[in-house]
Amino acid sequence: MTRLMLGRTLERICKAVLLLCLVHFVIMMILYFDVYSQRFDQIFSRFNNGRNASRNGHHYYYNLSRPNATFASYLATADQLLPSVRPEGNHTPPTTKPIPPCPEIPPGLVGRLLIEFASQMTMERVQKENPNVTEGGKYTPPDCRAKQKVAIIIPFRHRDNHLKYWLHYLHPILRRQKIDYAIYIITQLGEDTFNRAKLLNVGYTEALKDAEYDCFIFSDVDLIPMDDRNLYHCYDQPRHFAIAMDKFGFRLPYAGYFGGVSGLSKKQFLKINGFPNEYWGWGGEDDDIYNRITLNGMKVVRPDVRIGRYRMIKHERDKHNEPNPQRFNKIQNTKNTMKRDGISTLTYRVLQFKKYPLYTNISVEIGKPPPRPFRG
Repeated sequence: MTRLMLGRTLERICKAVLLLCLVHFVIMMILYFDVYSQRFDQIFSRFNNGRNASRNGHHYYYNLSRPNATFASYLATADQLLPSVRPEGNHTPPTTKPIPPCPEIPPGLVGRLLIEFASQMTMERVQKENPNVTEGGKYTPPDCRAKQKVAIIIPFRHRDNHLKYWLHYLHPILRRQKIDYAIYIITQLGEDTFNRAKLLNVGYTEALKDAEYDCFIFSDVDLIPMDDRNLYHCYDQPRHFAIAMDKFGFRLPYAGYFGGVSGLSKKQFLKINGFPNEYWGWGGEDDDIYNRITLNGMKVVRPDVRIGRYRMIKHERDKHNEPNPQRFNKIQNTKNTMKRDGISTLTYRVLQFKKYPLYTNISVEIGKPPPRPFRG
């Protein structure tokens, strides 16, 4: 009897356990299908919304694999995105951040430079060193807006080796200075007497045909600055950059010296009627330019002598560029000649205008010097 009762009790316990397991199983299945039905509803609703949005030109992407993500978080994300779906007529394009102006003193300057001309120099090497310089020898700072657009003018004839060194040193210097610039080589064709100042006038005129510039730097091809803090842009007054050359013992040879490298704004250049056209041969034109500046109420400004140091590439004086014996008489008459001799009376003929990777070459015919008066 006791065994029979014990058996019935165990049977009832087993049935109860089985019943509880069945109830638990049913509850789990209900919860399982309920959760997944919600998930499928969410997926299909997002799919349908995505199709509708794609028809309107909008696409939304949800990261369904995010850990700890909930449907509420997806809905919150959707709520944030949906207001941006507006009719095309009310769509406002994203604004780009304006480029800041370039600093007065660029942070990348290194100061005093080691300049040497002993190593072999090729155009291929210079081009590899300056991949950011574009065709025609042009460069614009990518990270700031330069306050001036600068044309650098070089009078030229038979100085190819000097030009390689000049480009090798000046392109990196100008880039560090954050200058928006282009380089123009003005080549005098033929073997007649060289005329530096007239070539500079040609460079000014032709550069303005190529682009709009408000600053002009006039430089000899054999002069290299020894300090990149000597900034190649224009100032409130005409600027003389090359004030301390090695050939003069790093001193200004005389107070009125304006040779080598100088800079004038467009307004300053036009105020003095440009440069004289009648200085054939070496010497005198820079003194005439200095006179034009002072006679028009302006003054020459210069950098500190420790910054305005230059090295000159040594060379023999060019043929057909002998000293001009008339230069001293002409300098004394600047006041009388500057209005009738200058950019307003410039004549020349362009035979070639070609853009190279590192510079723009303009080859010109500028005429011949007038016959010298016979001395009896």
